[in-house]
Amino acid sequence: MQEDKQILHHLYRTEKSKITAVLVKLFGFEHIEIAEDIVSDTFLAATETWQKTGLPIKPIAWLYTVAKNKARDYLKHNQVFLDKVIPGIKGKQSDVYEIEIDLSPQNIVDSQLQMMFAICHPSISKEAQIGLSLKILCGFSIEEISSAFLTKKDTIQKRLDRAKLKLKKDKAEMVFPNEDEIHKRLEAVLITLYLLFNEGYYSISTNKSLRKDLCLEAMRLNFLLVENENTNLPQVNALLSLMCFHSSRFEARIDSNGINILYDDQDSRLWNRPLIEKGEYFLSKATEGKEITKYHLEAAIAYWHTVRSDSEDKWENILQLYNKLLVLEYSPMAALNRTLALAKSRGKKVAILEAQKLSLKNHFLYYSLLGYLFTGLDQEMALAHFNTALNLAKTVADKNVILKYIQKLSDGKVNTWV
Repeated sequence: MQEDKQILHHLYRTEKSKITAVLVKLFGFEHIEIAEDIVSDTFLAATETWQKTGLPIKPIAWLYTVAKNKARDYLKHNQVFLDKVIPGIKGKQSDVYEIEIDLSPQNIVDSQLQMMFAICHPSISKEAQIGLSLKILCGFSIEEISSAFLTKKDTIQKRLDRAKLKLKKDKAEMVFPNEDEIHKRLEAVLITLYLLFNEGYYSISTNKSLRKDLCLEAMRLNFLLVENENTNLPQVNALLSLMCFHSSRFEARIDSNGINILYDDQDSRLWNRPLIEKGEYFLSKATEGKEITKYHLEAAIAYWHTVRSDSEDKWENILQLYNKLLVLEYSPMAALNRTLALAKSRGKKVAILEAQKLSLKNHFLYYSLLGYLFTGLDQEMALAHFNTALNLAKTVADKNVILKYIQKLSDGKVNTWV
């Protein structure tokens, strides 16, 4: 029973947006709520039915069939809506069943691509574009979106409601935009996929530090862009490369108890070589353009993390890439990661001076970094920083990692490398 619930939850993540996109393409964006209601009813039916009968042999086909039937039932009982949305279907109610609700793989791909760009309409703010994409395309809850934006749930809900109304008023269309529009909207699309992958790679909204389903969904949507000739652009390939490199270390990141394994302790034999090679391929494709984006730099950093040697040359390359990244687009997390690379290439004493300049006193990762840097130099100071990090950490996964460090310090089993 528990396994069935997990499968249904996974299908909700992966199939909800596909069915929604196809129905919105059929009904028009102004009727998105109707499409969402039909999809919600479909998954409610799955929950109720599968609890009684168990998982069907082909659960995706079951969902698609039920969604089609519910859509046709809605049209059958709402003739005014039917006349407006699909002109020409009048008279016999049986004619409704002649309407093609196309859930073929190709139409799903086309519909999702069109949905990506319809949501990222220039008439609404970037924050609203990304938030709506996470909600509609990626199945994020309001709580997950508020965590991603570090914003209150009420604020996010109001922002998304206003954005939907604005898109309806401006008659956003479910069509693939022209070349100029693609370039205007692509940034928001890529940020959405980047946030989706990050929430899976390092979840801040649950007690799981790794959620592979979100990462795989982000990669699938990114691959749709790569497969389309109009969006097969260098920055798109760079982002997919970044995802491949990070995903290649999935199996080495979590131990048998579900506890996060830090990079220094990972068994590199568990890294996925085929995914690393895919990352190298997409990174090579990304270099065909003239522009260097943050995705290029982050992909290059992720590549160096798949190099097994722990040489100064490796960490110096990572350090220089972080320097470029911070010039291009500053972020506190990138600054923290740069400081770690600095410690690896120039020593902990140099890195401590840089870390103290950051003064990110509300974030547990800042104190975790200081704890790591003081380890081997000043054990008492290291322990104090780790205890502060423990108090600030919110998830069980993060607390467990910090507790491992505290235990090592208490046992005297510490790395004295400086």
